Amino acid sequence: MADHPRFGPAGVPQMFRQKGAKLVDVPKLLRVEELDAFEYAAVRWGQVPQIKQVDAQALGAEAKKNDVLLSLHGSYFINLLGEKEVVEASKRRLIACAQAAEWMGAYVVVFHPGFYGKNGKSESLKKCVEAVTEVSDALKSMGIEKVKLGPETMGRHSQFGSLDEVLSVCQQVEGTQLVVDWAHLHARTGGGLRSVEDFRKIVVAAEEKLGTDAVREMHCHFSKIEYTYKTGERRHHILDEPGYGPEFENLAEVISEFKMRPVVICETAVQDVDAAKMKKILVEVQHRKNSR
Repeated sequence: MADHPRFGPAGVPQMFRQKGAKLVDVPKLLRVEELDAFEYAAVRWGQVPQIKQVDAQALGAEAKKNDVLLSLHGSYFINLLGEKEVVEASKRRLIACAQAAEWMGAYVVVFHPGFYGKNGKSESLKKCVEAVTEVSDALKSMGIEKVKLGPETMGRHSQFGSLDEVLSVCQQVEGTQLVVDWAHLHARTGGGLRSVEDFRKIVVAAEEKLGTDAVREMHCHFSKIEYTYKTGERRHHILDEPGYGPEFENLAEVISEFKMRPVVICETAVQDVDAAKMKKILVEVQHRKNSR
């Protein structure tokens, strides 16, 4: 886990791709930008790892060499709340992602749990806990014990993934990791993250359910976001775009106040540029607090 706040991009930044960089080059290029986290995108994967073990291990070796902490975002084709065959296929996709995460030394597989569908919310929670427990048990039987499963807070009202739901899954299933997507929560609550106090309430609620260490070591996604009151999330926006929230400085205040050491993954269109901006904002907030 991180011993200090870490920042990095979701997926390989577009500028790296334009320069012809290979996956194995990413950790070194991130360090040039003074970033120290990277979330590998396995979002289109099927039921087997779609990266060669040797390539995953090479990425892991470079990440370790450059002190870049790896995470992995699992397949979008996961729905742990669907019909039986859908759930079984989803579990296999999640296991495939965890296998690759172990190869590369990524500490968590972030995933979207699924859609409520015809389920009520209590039934959805029960089904999600059952499925994640089964995946966790399967990973243990495979000897995969260092990779955590990270159900993510979601931005649409049709999706399982309110703060309370994610906290409940993490409470009930061993080997899970708290993953808070702040933009998703902002959209899901109709723009509910407008002040430092709004962020603080979420951290306090998580601490009450999961404890101080889980909160200090949370895995985060951040961007600005566009939403509607009817459906929730519409699309992500860059940090400098006016008219959208939430504001990272408010989260930075809470990170400093609670002495958190989160991994903050940027999901804007300019992931590495905005990740560096967020790191700079946090440094400025901490400096300001320390100089008082």
